[in-house]
Amino acid sequence: MKTVTKQPLLQKYIINDLEIANRVVMAPMTRSRADNPENKPMAGLHDVYYKQRASAGLIITEGAQVSKEAVGYINTPGIYSEAQVEGWKEVTEKVHAANGKIFIQLWHVGRMSHPDFHNGDLPLAPSAINPEAKSFTPEGFKDTVTPKEMSLEDIKRTIQDFKNAAKNAMAAGFDGVEVHSSNGYLFHQFFNATSNIRTDEYGGTKEKRARFLFDVLDAIKEVMPQERIGLRLNPSLNGIFGMTMDEETIPTFDYIVKKLNKEYNLAYLHLSEPFNDVSDLPFSETEIAERYRPMYEGTLIINTNFDREKGNKVIDEGDADLVAFGKPYISNPDLVERFHQNIPLTDWDEDTFYSTGEKGYIDYEAKANTNQVIS
Repeated sequence: MKTVTKQPLLQKYIINDLEIANRVVMAPMTRSRADNPENKPMAGLHDVYYKQRASAGLIITEGAQVSKEAVGYINTPGIYSEAQVEGWKEVTEKVHAANGKIFIQLWHVGRMSHPDFHNGDLPLAPSAINPEAKSFTPEGFKDTVTPKEMSLEDIKRTIQDFKNAAKNAMAAGFDGVEVHSSNGYLFHQFFNATSNIRTDEYGGTKEKRARFLFDVLDAIKEVMPQERIGLRLNPSLNGIFGMTMDEETIPTFDYIVKKLNKEYNLAYLHLSEPFNDVSDLPFSETEIAERYRPMYEGTLIINTNFDREKGNKVIDEGDADLVAFGKPYISNPDLVERFHQNIPLTDWDEDTFYSTGEKGYIDYEAKANTNQVIS
């Protein structure tokens, strides 16, 4: 007997011209499995991992650095070399063969990197301000350093890096890209008045602090349809990676979202609810989906600590179109089927989040009956 449910999460959806089978999104998650000199996806690992999870309406890959300058974590794959493109082709082919859809997340960590990744050179950032955090280097966690303030030439080169990475992503067969402008990394460092104290065209006002993002989007539009470009933001990030909110933080994100409405037709806007309790901060926003759903006119993905019940609820109440799930996807490759059949989720093993090899990566068992119809 076929089981039919009417969960909002399990309904089909169309992102501009891209039809997806359900509203469950696999969130981007760094897994540190590109353990090779070229930092390319590895056959038998990355392709298997993503294929196992291809029943998601949309997969967003782990962050892929757009250049060697963008690297800030060990064993993370890039999308700037021919070898990396060939490695990602294995992934997209496997996912598409399983009727899945997949975007790649384009990543630059900015000041969260370390000289160990750059032959002793300083990492790049909007301003020379140390985030006072930890960088995960080949020799373990080390204190971050004061970065090099990006020159205009550095900024132009980085914009070109994102453009080239998007072009490579299309060559690798991805359905689209997500610009990682979130979580305290390079774009977020430009947005924030505490990490960006520039006085030129890329700092000083919310419009200028956001300019780098829009310059990158405009460059990417030259090599792929903007309807296949997604964007991730985390407006209420505080106390992580040196990010500190002030009275200009939320107005800056409001400005970005409103400008997206007026001038861009992106695939989606991917927002994170607060990672920690920010209710006592005078400048924070504790309900991200509720704030930005009325403001943003396109497809909205919401993320952070959702489960089956909360995911169905946020869609049913109209506060989001799609819901992204992170850690549950690590240990439940058949997450969509488990939601459909209401099967308990398998716990994840945090000790293997960032290790190498198959353990904790492609060895989690699928338990759902895949012969049942999902609707």
